[in-house]
Amino acid sequence: MSDFLLALFIMAVGISFGGAATYLYQGLSGQVAMLRFDGRSYLASLGNLAMSFLCGPFILMKLGWQGQQNGGGSLSVANLLIGSLVGFGWGFINGLLLLGAYFAVVG
Repeated sequence: MSDFLLALFIMAVGISFGGAATYLYQGLSGQVAMLRFDGRSYLASLGNLAMSFLCGPFILMKLGWQGQQNGGGSLSVANLLIGSLVGFGWGFINGLLLLGAYFAVVG
C-alpha cells in the first residue's frame, strides 16, 4: 500500500509542477503553452522543447478535457481517457525527475 501511495505522490508532484509551470509560462510569455519544438533560433527551440516536456502532462490533460466534443455538446470519453492516461504517466516521469533532482541537491 505504501508503494501505491508513493506512486500517487510522485504523480501529484509531476502534475502540479506541470500546471504551475504552464501558468507561469503563459503569464510571462503572453502566449498559450502548447506542445511544440519550433522557435526563431536554436536556443528558442530548446526552450520550447524543455517547456513542452515539463508542462506536457498538464497540457495533455487540458487537451483531453477540451477535446473534440460530440454533436450533442457532450465530451468524448475516449479523448478524456487517453489524455488522462498519457498525462498521468508523463506526470509520473516528471515527478521522478523533479524529486530525484530535489533529493540529489538536498542530500
